Amino acid sequence: MTKSAAGLPETLGALRNYKDLAAKLPQRTVKDELRENLICRLQKHEPLFPGIVGFDDTVVPQVVNAVLSRHNFILLGLRGQAKTRLIRMLATLLDERVPYIAGCEIRDNPFAPICKSCRDKIHKLGDDTPIAWLSREERYVEKLATPDVTIADMIGDIDPIKAARAGQNIADELTVHYGLLPRANRGIFAINELPDLAGKIQVGLFNIMQEGDVQIKGYPVRLPLDLMLVFTANPEDYTARGKIITPLKDRIGSEIRTHYPVALDHGMAITEQESWAKRTAPIEIRVPSYIREAVEQLAFSAREDKRVDKRSGVSQRLPISVLENVISNAERRALSIGDAVAVPRVMDIYAALPSITGKLELEYEGELKGGDAIARELIRLAVGKVYTRIFDGENMSTIIQWFELGGSLKLDETQPSSDMIKQLSGIQGLLEKTKLLGLGASEPDAVRAAAAEFILEGLYAHRRISRNEEIGYTAEVRRREPGPDDPKAKAQRRNYQ
Repeated sequence: MTKSAAGLPETLGALRNYKDLAAKLPQRTVKDELRENLICRLQKHEPLFPGIVGFDDTVVPQVVNAVLSRHNFILLGLRGQAKTRLIRMLATLLDERVPYIAGCEIRDNPFAPICKSCRDKIHKLGDDTPIAWLSREERYVEKLATPDVTIADMIGDIDPIKAARAGQNIADELTVHYGLLPRANRGIFAINELPDLAGKIQVGLFNIMQEGDVQIKGYPVRLPLDLMLVFTANPEDYTARGKIITPLKDRIGSEIRTHYPVALDHGMAITEQESWAKRTAPIEIRVPSYIREAVEQLAFSAREDKRVDKRSGVSQRLPISVLENVISNAERRALSIGDAVAVPRVMDIYAALPSITGKLELEYEGELKGGDAIARELIRLAVGKVYTRIFDGENMSTIIQWFELGGSLKLDETQPSSDMIKQLSGIQGLLEKTKLLGLGASEPDAVRAAAAEFILEGLYAHRRISRNEEIGYTAEVRRREPGPDDPKAKAQRRNYQ
């Protein structure tokens, strides 16, 4: 028996001796293979899509149903909803390796070849036909749909040079140069942003999906391809960039809607998983939980804000980029002032504006106000909500009184943390309140300074104290106190609930 170094058969004759494989390989399709492996995982209670957070009770069950039903399916959702990541993980449900006829462009099944060259090779060589093996990664093919994609790219074209070199008739099937779809045979073929694919190219997918035959330059080629087809699309982009034509939608077995994280802890888990927060640096980097929470709350608040375009959405990439930028600003500050620990502060979230404004598509009202102003308001709102969850009901009157008696505080990011702590310790009761954030007296100055600044920013967010760029934190200028039924008071209470 001829075997490779990995112990796998290298000829058709040797492959025939693997009786279990030889018995099921001709009849078992890719969709059957995915279904069987998925059932095995379900029975063993193994994780299906590790790293996909927040979809366990919504999207994942629908994807499982689609695979069990042997459906081609489409994921519909706004940007940054892990659509591409999810479909790429389908490849983990494929067998570790499968055999194919060595040298075949469309990875033909050794026991059921569909291309003429492979049938001719088996007829000529018989059991000596060479066999190669495909890994599961090689069986996943992905294409980003763009308007310039042609039918030749997707299906194939007649190659006159190939015909001339081989001395064959140009109408011979052997002269075909196969496109992406045939080359994905016996695997998963994914098309991202399906509406961007021209209508005539979408039409070219019909027979592949239903009957398995195509025409190349008017020459009918029977190709019963073995494929699982999956698509992604942003439903709000249909009118702007194209649409999925109705007959193609009709042939897609399942339409599955994705979504942004529903719970804040899910969003934080995704951001922690995807962001470059654990980095190598000459100093220690310590990110407080309230900063992580405020960064995530920023994205949640933006998704709810009427001035932000909901049709475009607020991608999960926003909190990921913001957190990375926040840590980098804290790192830069610590290195420049000589601190041994880099601890992100609220001021670092404001410094991360460049990673926020580019990811917000604003409505007309937001455009009038400007991206920077909207982003600053969203940061203030996010900090206020996190502050409420931690300090709700806590008496902060001594801190507020210090400012009302004429105190003011301007924090300079170029100050060493030890100097900043000396300033903050002058505010009665402030550093004591940092204990509610889980801080002890032995914490580094940078950690205590960040916590104290968060408390001040929370009071500012609730309009208990004021802040401006020139003076810093001061007493809030009292105007007419709104009564409990005042519309502004009601709106403010709703914002922080």
